[in-house]
Amino acid sequence: MTTTALVDEAFLAHVRLACAEGVGDIVRRRLLERFGAPQAVFAASPAELATVEGISRKALASIPRAAADPAIERMMSQCAARGVDLLVEGMASYPGLLARIDDPPGVLFVRGRLEPCDAMAVAIVGARHATAYGRRVAWQLAGGLARAGYTVVSGLARGIDAAAHRGALDAGGRTIAVLGTGVCEIYPPEHAELATDISARGAVISEAPPFTKAHRGVFPRRNRIVSGLSLGTVIVEAAEHSGALITARLAGEQGREVFAVPGAIDCRMARGCHRLIRDGARLVESVDDILAELGPLFEPATTADGRQVHSPAELMLDDVERQVLTAVDLREASDIDGLVEATGLAASQVLATIGVLEMRRIVRRLPGSRVARI
Repeated sequence: MTTTALVDEAFLAHVRLACAEGVGDIVRRRLLERFGAPQAVFAASPAELATVEGISRKALASIPRAAADPAIERMMSQCAARGVDLLVEGMASYPGLLARIDDPPGVLFVRGRLEPCDAMAVAIVGARHATAYGRRVAWQLAGGLARAGYTVVSGLARGIDAAAHRGALDAGGRTIAVLGTGVCEIYPPEHAELATDISARGAVISEAPPFTKAHRGVFPRRNRIVSGLSLGTVIVEAAEHSGALITARLAGEQGREVFAVPGAIDCRMARGCHRLIRDGARLVESVDDILAELGPLFEPATTADGRQVHSPAELMLDDVERQVLTAVDLREASDIDGLVEATGLAASQVLATIGVLEMRRIVRRLPGSRVARI
């Protein structure tokens, strides 16, 4: 992925701008909107740069330095030697869901591989000091999602995060770990083997350079990536001031679904989840509660077996249901008699199947015996 990019000046300029000290993701986007390309940003005068809303003195000073900083090329050489890929926003391989948030990372460092099927992802996060109940539920939900064809996203932390990653892997599915540290500086250190397993069956990713060590400020910012990669976020155990509640808030602000698992009323680790449920989060008792709430995708996604789907609910269809849905036109309403003819099924079977597709919010009936995709 990055072999050719390493000698691509435009790619290198994007990485330089994303790594410039004091240039946050929102300001980076504004710079690109104002000047069109990172090379033009580096060529701009200090007076021109100062016209960009929100730019700081630190950024004004660091941008000229970043234009020729040899440390960036050394870092990219280290990535190539360690098998770490770099994705910059705007690349076709950059996650589409993540690109839709207000402040997507300018560059992602990736151990493993992101796939098109990762567009159908659900995050599971929660308490580091989780109970046995919480870890068991996270493992079960992750396994159920993985078997349904979803990628499970979490943060590789102790407790709920680790249980979610392992649940997806144990079910033979894909999982993505989003780090606050660099991808070559695993934290907590005892999860190094888990990170290796994840990179073999999914990806370990970070916006931080590969050898960035753990410090307090890096973890809250990675939460927007966890929720930004996902159609919905499930909270399994959270105290009243848990970092998982930050992820839930960010998911809501990003227009994604928020789910919470209830716990015992006398358990401190259940209070955050109960508060989320009172505030409107979907209550989760089984994986079916998650699958039933996930609506149409922002854009079509390709599954691991090569099928293109427009709604996560399509992953749960049997052969007959998929046959009827395939016959429904993607752009305009289809006549039910035409569906009977196209599928070769009995009219009663087509009508019953349309009823199932309606309940799953994949199609809707229209006047005049017609059906349209939602």
